[in-house]
Amino acid sequence: MARILILGAGFGGLELATELSEQLGEGHEVTVIDKGEGFVFGYSKLDLMFRGRSVEEVRLPYADFVKPGVTLLRETVTAIDAEAKRVTTDAGVHEADYLVIALGADFDLEATPGMTEVGTEFYSVAGAEKLARIIPTFAAGRALIGVCGAPFKCPPAPSECALLLDDELRRRGVRDACEIAFVIPFGSPVPPSPETSAALRAEFEQRGIELITGRRIASLDPGRGVAVLDDDSEQPYDLFLGVPKHRAPEVVIASGITEDGYVPVDPATLATRVPGVYAVGDVATAGVPKAGVFAEGAARIVAQHLLAALAGGAEPARHLGQGTCYIEFGEGRIGSVDIDFLSGPERTGVFNPPSPEQMALKEKFGSDRRARWFDR
Repeated sequence: MARILILGAGFGGLELATELSEQLGEGHEVTVIDKGEGFVFGYSKLDLMFRGRSVEEVRLPYADFVKPGVTLLRETVTAIDAEAKRVTTDAGVHEADYLVIALGADFDLEATPGMTEVGTEFYSVAGAEKLARIIPTFAAGRALIGVCGAPFKCPPAPSECALLLDDELRRRGVRDACEIAFVIPFGSPVPPSPETSAALRAEFEQRGIELITGRRIASLDPGRGVAVLDDDSEQPYDLFLGVPKHRAPEVVIASGITEDGYVPVDPATLATRVPGVYAVGDVATAGVPKAGVFAEGAARIVAQHLLAALAGGAEPARHLGQGTCYIEFGEGRIGSVDIDFLSGPERTGVFNPPSPEQMALKEKFGSDRRARWFDR
């Protein structure tokens, strides 16, 4: 009986554990470790900020994740010995034959001076909850949505935030008293898809949202109410909505298997330099965007490798880096972009304009995963 240890119960960890359960049943020991109370879809943070949803409404408790042959432990990882495949948590020590690191990316607030003092980021659940209380009080002035570094999770999310903030201010009849600006380090809102970027640019122009590309937030001066960009120019703000700089969790960096803040892997297999150790999702450098759908796809490839090793499964497929990202265009409209990063000579992004069909597909995306992972 092999021991498979999965660190993290996000898109990658949940899908990997589910796939292994379906294929292996109780024939092997699969353990998932996560410190959180439950799973939250990334897009649900916008529901917290702009639609009055509560955390209890959007969180799927890990207690509801019940799969044959899988044990999910709510523990905090404190040390990782990748070579020995030994993991220490606040509850004890776990040893494995195969180790999969799927702990996601953490936020490095200290990397952007002033970010901690300002304290209004919308990429964590707690941050979105805080802004849900602040946004309804914003009725005049300049709102600045700013990205502090790349790569970052779900690249379309800041664009969505800008458009939904515009909706909110118009709904309250205060849009004419407010400005909205958006700073992003990329040359366009969604670099792999010129069509998607053009559609978002058109929305910004129509709504009077200022788009500043190719720049990141280098520091914040809350006393003066300005954000300093990486070219030393300044952007004033009355309300700042930030995307913090990302990096792998400190416990992963301390393990010695990261480079430039992330775990390098073979993009085709998700294998690290340590035999029997894989990394999937936002914690890894795999040549794909940091988004849940890509973590999920990577997990399926790792599952194939483990099944081939343990049960003589078919030869594993190559990780192709394909997935669909749904994008809110405001006013209840949903579009999407079909991303393909690794299957061909060039990365591609095919734009699907907002439509009722795209809205239904996004709803199905969520409901399918709730049913698959949590039987809900």
